[in-house]
Amino acid sequence: MNNRHPTSFLFDVVIAGAGPVGLLLACELRLAGVSVLVLEQAEIPHSPLKKLPFGMRGLTLPTIEAFYRRGLLDSLEAPGRQAKPEGKPRKQAGHFAGIPFDYDRINSSNWAYRLPSPADSNMAAEMEPVEIVLADRAQSIGVEIRRGVRVEGFAQSADGVTIQAGDQSFEGRWLVGCDGGRSVVRKGGGFSFVGTDPEFTGYSVQVDLADPEKLKLGRQLTPTGMYFQTQPGHFGMVEFDSGASHRTGPITLAHVQAVLRRISQTDVTLTALRVATSWTDRAQQATEYRKGRVLLAGDAAHIHSPLGGQGLNLGLGDAMNLGWKLAATVRGEAPDGLLDSYFSERHPIGEQILAWSRAQVSIMRPSPHARAMESIIRDLIATRDGATYFADRVWNASMRYDLGDGHALVGRSVPDFEWTDGTRLAALLADGTGLLIDFGDRAPLRSIARRWDDRVKYVEGEVKDRLGLTALLVRPDGIVAWACEGESNPEDAVEAGSRWFAVHDGG
Repeated sequence: MNNRHPTSFLFDVVIAGAGPVGLLLACELRLAGVSVLVLEQAEIPHSPLKKLPFGMRGLTLPTIEAFYRRGLLDSLEAPGRQAKPEGKPRKQAGHFAGIPFDYDRINSSNWAYRLPSPADSNMAAEMEPVEIVLADRAQSIGVEIRRGVRVEGFAQSADGVTIQAGDQSFEGRWLVGCDGGRSVVRKGGGFSFVGTDPEFTGYSVQVDLADPEKLKLGRQLTPTGMYFQTQPGHFGMVEFDSGASHRTGPITLAHVQAVLRRISQTDVTLTALRVATSWTDRAQQATEYRKGRVLLAGDAAHIHSPLGGQGLNLGLGDAMNLGWKLAATVRGEAPDGLLDSYFSERHPIGEQILAWSRAQVSIMRPSPHARAMESIIRDLIATRDGATYFADRVWNASMRYDLGDGHALVGRSVPDFEWTDGTRLAALLADGTGLLIDFGDRAPLRSIARRWDDRVKYVEGEVKDRLGLTALLVRPDGIVAWACEGESNPEDAVEAGSRWFAVHDGG
């Protein structure tokens, strides 16, 4: 436990939920020396829904960069890495509501502040290996994970939170709900959860077919919905019933067969049901991410349809943003308003993803209007500008937090600069410490480096391509807080950094 602030509470932070979001958040907190307990209701982490084909998720650039910067990417690379192909035109790079866009049409020069990097590629990964890698890392650095423990309620005071889990209770200074779309923490904390109701019930199923020749492979739009068969017997299905069939009872073989027959408009026969789950396009978001000492992240803070695979990435982005800010707060090193910036930065990103999800649903509806709009989107996505736009949105390549006026790089992910000795910037972020990087006149910034105490590392030296920059300040999550192209003024760096780090007067 952090010895700086003696307390009767057993843990600095208790996290409800040991999915990828909760585990990454636990790692981020522990990097900063915060004591962490993760409570997970499932006794074992394994599930068919976390493996191929249902557990496959596309990872966006911010997610891949986060894993890269924390030294986790190599553990996830095989077999999910999909580097941009050379000399192979029309390789699919992603999709919007099932409409593909291709690598050869994407104009990557639009992303001026990106440098070649091991993280600069498309990647997909199964949920189960992601969780295993994150759990192993968390436990290796001292995070305690308890499985088979379901959070049932909690009470918070001015100093901490008492969490009830069956006949057990746990105490922490802070509680973070990473416990999914039906979050007990969100409901128990009285968080308002607003948005739009579902238009469809979706299904992910694995079945045995008596007559597989009756159903085509790939994505098939029909007058009543859509089905997508990745391989014989593995289906994603959407029926526009306003979500009426979601979680109304066990999913039976007879029900899946009836739904598939209605959607495909065939008399296909199923002989066995191997795996089945349902979902909807309900899109809702918490109006606050914090109440007192209770916070939300991941699906506990926002839910939407899994179309486009943005949910996991959105949650992992929450964890990266929140981790260092909550740790600084626990350690008594946070400037005023630092923890509040978690909501002000991440809530707009969540709104964008929910809107993106709704837009995809709008062109999947079984109506002439939707089909007409789909045709237009299909034409647009086949153009160079269109493919570049959709790639940017799907990969989240241009994600930017509004950190006020300043250099165009401020609020964006820091480029992966490579020093002449081969050191890459990502390696300097591995321990979760911020960076003050000096490419120009060394003396001015070096003179104020001691003001940053142990929260920011001063880095100097020559890089292969500095993109015209002379200095920049990088937050622990890899976001640029200040950048300079000319002569650097140390006090400008201090002023910018005071928003993110409790800077003392170094004399």
